[in-house]
Amino acid sequence: MKAMKYKYPFPHNRTFHKFGVDITPYDLNAKDFNFVYESTEEGHFEEFYSDVSTYTWFVIEGSGTFVVNDEKIKVTAKDVFSVPPKNKIHYFGKMKMVLITTPPFNEKNEHHVRDVDKSESPYIK
Repeated sequence: MKAMKYKYPFPHNRTFHKFGVDITPYDLNAKDFNFVYESTEEGHFEEFYSDVSTYTWFVIEGSGTFVVNDEKIKVTAKDVFSVPPKNKIHYFGKMKMVLITTPPFNEKNEHHVRDVDKSESPYIK
């Protein structure tokens, strides 16, 4: 019988910074989803969309505003926010979150729409 791995420690060496967000993907070897820890002080300053993945965030700490197809939606700690494929997304605020993408993130399916200017954020003066 193959040994199962149940615990996945925080992978400090995998963190990278993208458009204002510190992103740490866990290597769970899951075929159906990705599990990612995200932390931001101001927001994600890229508008993007995926052809195939649903992006689901759990807000661990903080608050902010997600912008989906130009609709602004406020979130706070313990909220779950889920965006199906083919919807433009970016967000503002100071938050710590878990992101699950289903099916797993694939760079070829994610599309950059535009860089988002910090002046658009309601949280930056």
